[in-house]
Amino acid sequence: MKKKGIAGGSARFAPKAIRRAVLAALLAAGAAGSAWGADLLSVYREALAYDALFASAKSALDAGREKLPQGRAGLLPTIGLASNTTWSDLAYHVRTTPPTNAPFKYNTNGWTATLTQPLFRWQNWVNYNQSELQVVQAEAQFVAARQDLISRVAQAYFDVLLAQETLATTQAQKAAIAEQLEAAKRNFEVGTATITDTDEAQSRHDLAVAQEIAAQNDLVVKRNTLATIVGADHPFLKGLRPSVRIGRPQPDSMDNWVDTAQTGNPAVVASKAGAEIASLEADKQQAGHYPTLDLVATRGRNSQTGYYYPAIGALPGSDTNSTTVGVQLAIPIFAGGSVTSRTREAAALREKARSDLDNARRTAALQARQAYLGVTSGLSQVKAYEAALVSSQSALDSNKLGYEVGVRINIDVLNAQSQLYDTRQKLAKARLDTLTAQLKLKAAAGNLTEDDLAAINALLE
Repeated sequence: MKKKGIAGGSARFAPKAIRRAVLAALLAAGAAGSAWGADLLSVYREALAYDALFASAKSALDAGREKLPQGRAGLLPTIGLASNTTWSDLAYHVRTTPPTNAPFKYNTNGWTATLTQPLFRWQNWVNYNQSELQVVQAEAQFVAARQDLISRVAQAYFDVLLAQETLATTQAQKAAIAEQLEAAKRNFEVGTATITDTDEAQSRHDLAVAQEIAAQNDLVVKRNTLATIVGADHPFLKGLRPSVRIGRPQPDSMDNWVDTAQTGNPAVVASKAGAEIASLEADKQQAGHYPTLDLVATRGRNSQTGYYYPAIGALPGSDTNSTTVGVQLAIPIFAGGSVTSRTREAAALREKARSDLDNARRTAALQARQAYLGVTSGLSQVKAYEAALVSSQSALDSNKLGYEVGVRINIDVLNAQSQLYDTRQKLAKARLDTLTAQLKLKAAAGNLTEDDLAAINALLE
């Protein structure tokens, strides 16, 4: 037990020194960033222009939108032009005495323009309807990619903030332990404390050094992860305000969020379009048994140059113009069973798509429930940790005072310090996890946008 009478200058100086160390460490990572550090919204806008996954999604959207003109093309007329030219070099041989050879040459050329307008091709109409759904599917997938980018940027940003907080807390704890170690050494030298106090403080200090190294490495990793998404390294990021208040989800009802997720989640929208496409595909394959009717119109010209034919004499050239208009009916009779097989295949894929839609709805509902509970439980945790932080600070102050008057030993102060810094770190994590859960809840419902990032960005300083 530490004896009374050690409330000398070093012991009285310890609380102020610790506070200065705490402030220096906690503000080192965030103070500079508050003035000129990047914020969440600016980092997200950098990611919009840099992230490879989002760029891929934009290209996929552009490709998906081309399905509509491709499907419409099957309903519109097609026009083709063909032309030809042929040179003939002939030798006319007459069996006379002596033989007579009469070579002659001529050219034949022409062109034909053909217009075909489908009048009844059920496959083409189905294909056009499918193309409209394929555009819906592509746009839903792009919405999912955009929401994914928002989530990834926010998660990487929060990971950096938490790593900064962890490092700052570790450094502050190391400084506080170092001060306590020096006090223990001085007290041992004057005979007012045992070597046990010094050994305990030294072991805590060595552990804090190891934790600081791990925290520094983790911060580097988290910054590199963020740089991979945004394309730039940001040494300073704005953090949450110390007194930030996080609101409850609106509407504050899990059932409402689940209902919205089952209809508005991008994966559900894409799966629903996929199920309708698969249903139409079965109709399209069945249409392989149907006849087709086309309007066909042609316009052409054929020309031939004149030439000399020995038996007749000189023959003049000729030009022929032709125009035809008619309808063309084609009736499929037998295709080796391929149409029937493809129809069965499409029917099976239709059932698969329906099952995929059911799974997407259930998954979206589960995500909404988990995210909603993450927000509500996170808010409760934040409130509890805020109270615990006040209690931990009071406990540390009491233990320091008890150490000064001799009713507490060094290990009590060290434990109180550890509890305070651990609570502070858990509070920071709880706040960031709650904000992350809010974004996940919005994403599950399918309405996560840049405005949601802007709302969180307003909580930074």
